[in-house]
Amino acid sequence: MRHCIYPGTFDPITYGHLDVLGRATKLFDKVTVAIASNAGKGPLFSPDERRAMVEATTTEFPNITVTVFDGLLVEFAMAQGAQAIIRGLRALSDFEFEFNMALMNRHLEPQLETLFVMPNEQFSYTSSTLVKQVARYGGDITHFVPPIVAEALKQANAR
Repeated sequence: MRHCIYPGTFDPITYGHLDVLGRATKLFDKVTVAIASNAGKGPLFSPDERRAMVEATTTEFPNITVTVFDGLLVEFAMAQGAQAIIRGLRALSDFEFEFNMALMNRHLEPQLETLFVMPNEQFSYTSSTLVKQVARYGGDITHFVPPIVAEALKQANAR
């Protein structure tokens, strides 16, 4: 079985993430969405909240599982029996960081491949950070995130 890991903070999940995930589900028999705890990044949502949002927005994909992990991605991927890591590339500015990360992961675990997937161009400028900023100031985010995520952002900003 071909199995990949789609890692990220997903704080929150966006339509861009879902687009990359959809592409991954066509390439692999099993896709594990691996939500990084990343307390150091200062996420708006807890790992459990992010997991609930990812699970609620991915019901159309029968071949995925969603989990939270902490630690080295390559160790997690190998423990899961994955052959690859999927990463989305929105723009050239993402490439340098992702390329260096892929090379480090290859150094740490040569058997694990990293594949870069480009989302649909309509999502090329969407990021969780930008979505959170727009939502914080009351802007319309309905084109960037599913309704359940938009509501969660509204509630988080009301706190």
